[in-house]
Amino acid sequence: MEFGSPEFWIAVLQIIAIDILLGGDNAVVIALACRNLPEKQRKLGIFWGVFGAIALRVGLTVFAVTLLAIPYLKIIGAILLLWIGIKLVMPQDSEEHNIDASTSLTGAIKTIIVADFVMSLDNVIAVAAAAKDSVGLIVFGLLVSIPIIVWCSTIVLKLMERYPVIILFGGGLLGYIAGDMFVRDVALKDWIDVNMAWIRDYRVAAFACAIGVMAIGKIISRRVARAQAEQGVIDLATDEKKT
Repeated sequence: MEFGSPEFWIAVLQIIAIDILLGGDNAVVIALACRNLPEKQRKLGIFWGVFGAIALRVGLTVFAVTLLAIPYLKIIGAILLLWIGIKLVMPQDSEEHNIDASTSLTGAIKTIIVADFVMSLDNVIAVAAAAKDSVGLIVFGLLVSIPIIVWCSTIVLKLMERYPVIILFGGGLLGYIAGDMFVRDVALKDWIDVNMAWIRDYRVAAFACAIGVMAIGKIISRRVARAQAEQGVIDLATDEKKT
């Protein structure tokens, strides 16, 4: 993939979108970890925490790209990515981040890096798939997207709350990448080239998975909402009987 080609910039945009959708909590973690630092150290804590998180993310993603060159691992990665996409579309429980604030600069940086490591699995798999085996693209995409997350995450999160369709299309994007990733697995590539090249060349699998993720996510969301509503009615009726 040549630098500056349309495919390159499409992949960069995909990486940025993935990082914004799946990495929105990073800024919250950074703020919580540094909240007890003195004012002068807070900016240093944020800077070095973000720097360490970027280095960690790049290393993990490069490692993931190497692993995805092994036969059948792209298939497994695609299945994981489909589940991540469906989970993204489903309503999330509101949980507070359990991040301990540190009173030392070193402690805050360690907290940020450890928390980012724990939260990075879904992001790493998605970015590795979008990068299509290009380490340079991984580094470039992450360097562009991390500052966006850190400085614009509050705006992005508010937009996603106000316009849930952004999350729906985000899940579709992960499904699209998963479908494309599936048909490019080393174990299937030669067979597909001979028998079903159209499924890759015309992105049939990619679009099918994108639509599937959005549809399944919405169906499960509606069932969860219906079950919660029914449970609420039962709880209300139980409370009325007790009184």
